[in-house]
Amino acid sequence: MISSQFSMSFIRNTTCSFVLFCLLTGPAAFAQKYLSGTAQIKLALADLRETRSVLMIAAHPDDERTSLLAYLARGRNLRTGYLSLTRGEGGQNLIGPEQGPLLGVIRTQELLEARKIDGAEQFFTRAIDFGFCKTPEEAIQKWGHDAVLSDIVWVIRRFQPDAIVLVWSGTPADGHGHHQASAILGKEAFLAAADKTKFPEQLKYADPWQTRRMFQLARRTAGPVKPMAANSASGSASGKEEKVLNIDTGEFNPVLGYSYSEIAGMSRSMHRSQGMGAAEQRGSSITSLVQAAGGPVKQDITEGIEQGWRRLPGGSTVEDLLTQAEQTFDPDHPEKTVPLLVKARPLMAAVKRDWVSRKLQELDEAIGLCAGLWVGASADSGLAVPGSTVQIKTTTLDRSRVPVILKAVKTSGASDAPETDLLSAQLAYNRPDIKTLTWKIPASQPMSQPYWLREPPSGYLYTVPDQRQIGLADSPPVLEASFRLQVGSGDIVLSRPVLYRYVSNLRGELTRPFTVTPPVSLQISEKALIFPSTEAKTIAIEVKANTKASAGTVTLGVPAGWRVEPASQQFSLAQTGQETTLRYTVTPPATEIRGEIQAQAKLANGVSVTSSMEVIDYTHIPRQTVFQPASSSIVRADIKTLAHNIGYIAGAGDEVPQALRQMGCDVTLLDSDFLARGDLKSFDAIVAGVRAYNVRPDLRANQHRLLDYVSQGGTYIVQYNTLGFGDSAAEEAAAAQQMGPYPFKISHDRVTDEHAPVHFPNPQSPLLQSPNQITEKDFEGWIQERGLYFASQWDPRYESLFESHDDSEPPRPGGMLFTRYGKGAYFYTGYSWFRELPAGVPGAFRIFANLLSAGKTLR
Repeated sequence: MISSQFSMSFIRNTTCSFVLFCLLTGPAAFAQKYLSGTAQIKLALADLRETRSVLMIAAHPDDERTSLLAYLARGRNLRTGYLSLTRGEGGQNLIGPEQGPLLGVIRTQELLEARKIDGAEQFFTRAIDFGFCKTPEEAIQKWGHDAVLSDIVWVIRRFQPDAIVLVWSGTPADGHGHHQASAILGKEAFLAAADKTKFPEQLKYADPWQTRRMFQLARRTAGPVKPMAANSASGSASGKEEKVLNIDTGEFNPVLGYSYSEIAGMSRSMHRSQGMGAAEQRGSSITSLVQAAGGPVKQDITEGIEQGWRRLPGGSTVEDLLTQAEQTFDPDHPEKTVPLLVKARPLMAAVKRDWVSRKLQELDEAIGLCAGLWVGASADSGLAVPGSTVQIKTTTLDRSRVPVILKAVKTSGASDAPETDLLSAQLAYNRPDIKTLTWKIPASQPMSQPYWLREPPSGYLYTVPDQRQIGLADSPPVLEASFRLQVGSGDIVLSRPVLYRYVSNLRGELTRPFTVTPPVSLQISEKALIFPSTEAKTIAIEVKANTKASAGTVTLGVPAGWRVEPASQQFSLAQTGQETTLRYTVTPPATEIRGEIQAQAKLANGVSVTSSMEVIDYTHIPRQTVFQPASSSIVRADIKTLAHNIGYIAGAGDEVPQALRQMGCDVTLLDSDFLARGDLKSFDAIVAGVRAYNVRPDLRANQHRLLDYVSQGGTYIVQYNTLGFGDSAAEEAAAAQQMGPYPFKISHDRVTDEHAPVHFPNPQSPLLQSPNQITEKDFEGWIQERGLYFASQWDPRYESLFESHDDSEPPRPGGMLFTRYGKGAYFYTGYSWFRELPAGVPGAFRIFANLLSAGKTLR
């Protein structure tokens, strides 16, 4: 019987040797699914000979320079890595409603998909993206200087780069404070990684490492960058010229069939949550690097660093064999290369270097490619719970005439992982050898949680207790299958994650990660529950079965002063995937108060579950499962609204409509047809979601109807939009000018301090008096920021309702503009309602209720 409690505090990691192996090896060649056939083999053979490496460092998932990564990894065959300090949790999401940690999971997977295209490896520190930051001091103070520096040093010591490339300069020219901090800390880490007195606790697993030289990307120009006077960004001595290296990353690779700039466009376009679809540029494209440290170079980033295995004791023969294998490779008969690679394997294994284990894995994969081998492992279901039994099917297929003997198959990554007895069976040509392993999942098996989310964060830093996990892009799979094979006269090991393989009628054969879940999951209907009066509300709890025959009771925990009826309810679910909804009546106290409601399921077998299960499912990344507490904030606050029938024009995935329903509003999502032909006058107010003008051409096309609605007495609220409208500069300028009834100009102005004081330029405005009296107190408890993309210029017929600004900056009154237009009211607001309302900030609800009610207040 399973006796452990599946709450967030119990979603823990188990230490396994595979964790350290992942950090040492990076992504295996077989993971690069965008290559196949001759191109994949030729690159694999070239990669085997190359022992040099380059590490790029920046702040965010979309900071990397993909053309340079592709050039180094695909063109030069250098081991190439990208270290992003954060996972991008503080950004916006253009493809769905996920924010915060869930957005970080999406952006992590987008980076991993991008790396499969450009060929680089991916790493992260524990730093959390807390949104736009204006100074490096703020970023370093919030993250903790030594903590993030330690993480960068750790990745350098494990990766052992010959050169480091900093994307940013560490100066105000970088803009974002996170950008500046990444370069400042990167420069410190360049020296600290070689100093054995720095972070000595790492030396249990890693040796000090001195990178030979460091570069930073030069400012973008139309062509090559010429040497220029030294400045603080370059690290050059005063009065000397900067050392500039120009690289043509637009060169064409005939094996791949693309230039590196084309590959960069494909890679960059994987950042779909950020709307960064990029062109696949053809022709010469210069990337300029400014040398910041190390021995001087004239033409090449790794100049003077020996290329191959001869740089290592005992490596000369390995180099000769690999060179011969590459030069004699026959695309029509790749199996002829196998004997040379097999001969090189024991010699390579004898070379003493930390990263040789990674090269051995690459060699085994190259042998497998040349021998036409296909191996895989799939579970009989995508989800399983502790205590259940899973069937794992392993498949081994020899598609060449090279004699192959399957010696053993074993799985690793969890306790009691199954394995076969010694087999020593020769594979028949082109006939799959299928074996079935049975795994009884231990009761103590942890949930399949991203490793950085298994513990609560410490401030703006993820909690990762195991040093060996720091830097990893992703969690290891629940199980990994290793196939030990004799190919010709030598043994190799090919490893594959255990996946769930299935067929979609629309998309064909697909895979997704095999996931361990609790027996049931719980979901409260709303992330924040707002009680605008003392009236009770009905709250829905969704219970979903992750295994058959799940039964038990669900209770809700609430703070003192709140009342829940009934005290508990029973559920019984017969099949996996079956759901039921339980409804509870929650009565708030009379006084204003904030708290938390927690759902708990107690199963008949004694298991207790207090977690929700968030499934992130987009076609461009593998399906992700994240477990979070099954809880919501509950807020009792006096909130009055005079507007009840609201039309909402959804923009780039926000959760404001659900929040407005919490105030008692009826919210209708307006589609293209309604915008063009529907009765807009039926709404008390219409709200445009964040970036709606950016992503909804139908909104721009029907702007005249919305303004007519306002002039006839309607209220129209436009939340923030960025500067990117339409397909041309002219269309962008026209759309930005026409977003309101009178012209205004959107800027990049923002207030990043969520505690920044807010003033009222027009304190007597009726919009601040009714139906709720708005005061400075209503700006307490805000999260992440005040607002973004404020207006910087506007027609004098607009008036500002709020003014705020960050320290040492001028007033920013353009975050809330209001004008009467005809009989109605129009607002442009850059304040971050898309964050504050779903988070249950009481004052944000009161203010927004006043905006919605403007059409009635101003009559």
